[in-house]
Amino acid sequence: MCRWMAWHGQDLLIDELLFKPKHGLIDQSLHSRMGAETTNGDGFGLGWYGSGDGPGVYHSISPAWSDRNLRHLSSHIESPLFLAHVRATSGTAVQETNCHPYTHLGRLFVHNGLINGFPQLHRDLMLAVDPSLFPHIEGSTDSELLFHLALTEGLEDEPLAALERAVGFVESTAARHGVEKAIQASIGVSDGESLWAVRYSTEHNSRTLFRSSEVESIRALHPENPRLARLRDGDHLVVSAPFTELPGLWHEIPESTALTIGPGGEHETRPFRPLIHG
Repeated sequence: MCRWMAWHGQDLLIDELLFKPKHGLIDQSLHSRMGAETTNGDGFGLGWYGSGDGPGVYHSISPAWSDRNLRHLSSHIESPLFLAHVRATSGTAVQETNCHPYTHLGRLFVHNGLINGFPQLHRDLMLAVDPSLFPHIEGSTDSELLFHLALTEGLEDEPLAALERAVGFVESTAARHGVEKAIQASIGVSDGESLWAVRYSTEHNSRTLFRSSEVESIRALHPENPRLARLRDGDHLVVSAPFTELPGLWHEIPESTALTIGPGGEHETRPFRPLIHG
């Protein structure tokens, strides 16, 4: 599988979250404690929003822990909203076009999980993608195809409803082919202003996903910690696994749940219910 993280809040140097935490994403690329695989070394990607038009993206097939360019860039890029992903392939090739985050019309998309029986389902799923989007599929992963199915279902206008329709279509297609446990889906999506995160699997035994606690609570619990003292109201971190073992910093996102973090930092959760087709 994979590991990913997303930051939504004040402008922050990216290396503050990639490299500096004890169990940050770079550490998880080598020593994942909650993932299906211990090591996630089949490439990585970083997507961030700043002063340019749309997101900036950097991909590499190098392991994240050994990429000098990533270390240099992340210590110089400051962003209020970024997503990062370390990859462990579930069978598709190790190549840059298979590295997350995927992007289209200002949206970023990351995924930890898989579509079971993907070789059997691939053709039917691909034919369901809107023809105008088809030329934008550059890689060979189930994750990128899931992104384009969600775009087909209206991701630009109603992200969570589109993801419910896309995941439901995958489950319906899997059922027709006799494939069980159709999908594992820990997903992050952003349009540069809001952030959406989903934890869902057909078998209701999903990969882990956590959000940071409210800043006021964090400050009250750990007033002696200078790094935590720099947090501002409205700062949010969403991670596949906690970055630190300090108590009270994390809330596990429940099974079959969607999280929305709005432009001002307000957040809410709701059930995630795929729409089963046919």
